[in-house]
Amino acid sequence: YSKCPDIMPMQRKFFTRRAFSTSRILNAQQMTVRDALNAGLDEEMERDERVFILGEEVAMYDGAYKVSRGLWKKYGDKRVIDTPITEMGFAGIAVGAAMAGLRPVCEFMTFNFSMQAIDQVVNSAAKTFYMSAGVVNVPIVFRGPNGAAAGVAAQHSQCFGAWYSHCPGLKVLSPYSSEDAKGLMKAAIRDPDPVVLLENEILYGAAFPMSDEAMSKDFIVPIGKAKIERSGNHITLVAHSKAVELALEAAKQLAGEGIECEVINLRSIRPLDEETIVKSVIKTNHLVTVEQGWPQCGIGSEICARIMEGEAFYHLDAPVVRVTGVDTPMPYTKSLEAAALPQPHDVVRAVKKVLGGRLWTVIN
Repeated sequence: YSKCPDIMPMQRKFFTRRAFSTSRILNAQQMTVRDALNAGLDEEMERDERVFILGEEVAMYDGAYKVSRGLWKKYGDKRVIDTPITEMGFAGIAVGAAMAGLRPVCEFMTFNFSMQAIDQVVNSAAKTFYMSAGVVNVPIVFRGPNGAAAGVAAQHSQCFGAWYSHCPGLKVLSPYSSEDAKGLMKAAIRDPDPVVLLENEILYGAAFPMSDEAMSKDFIVPIGKAKIERSGNHITLVAHSKAVELALEAAKQLAGEGIECEVINLRSIRPLDEETIVKSVIKTNHLVTVEQGWPQCGIGSEICARIMEGEAFYHLDAPVVRVTGVDTPMPYTKSLEAAALPQPHDVVRAVKKVLGGRLWTVIN
């Protein structure tokens, strides 16, 4: 684990991609997702002495991805704790500490390793408040990189959004930008319920604009509230985490063809901001969901079901289409890895499929 390399910053690459950002702050300060998460942790540890961090290499090594950089030196051994390589063990300790009134932040080096501790996450953390008839709160955050990484093959490159959002008792968050990362981290730590914070390894080094409001210590992103990243009136694209980038890139390309996409960044998977999605669908009459996870029982499947079961169904002019990862374990080979993940051209093709015969009216 100690040899796990820090992800190289990709600010220059991502800045060019995000030149079309709809941020209202044109000259905002740039901050990487990694630094935004670190700032959120630091501010909440400073604000509340009950908050502490534990996990593999989070202290002296500053975290495998440097999210906890500098916190051990600032807060010491009692509040930033290196653990043995035993996810079931330290997750259980964290859950017990939360039951006793502390506010632990439990880092999984990747969420693939959370499978070793899933009994603690689901059976201990998620269900205790219900099973104790509302007597025992479990204010804990399980966090770490989630989703497709790069060159780490099937056992280390998968999305757990659908896994954890399936479970009542958990709140599941999936940030995209730096503002998302900081605001959701702070909201998760302050929340009285167990929260799963699914970060993205590839986005750690990506820089995004941070408004003056987001730089404030009082900044919070409300749990359960999506964000409209780009307004449009022809079709709605709904995504979370790195898939938001795919949706924005596709929207930029489609705008050049006269098709204006409304891009929704979910930010929160459970609870899901159904209201924002429905309002957008009523406006655009078309919907495509975008995610890097597998298709069966995915986040897109849940959104499709809710749209079909509700009032928004009567506003659809075409069936909803999902853009997902391929239904196979992640290949190791670089070329096959790219083929297994959705690309912007896949989103473009899905949009044109949904618009179908109406395409000519949209363009004209």
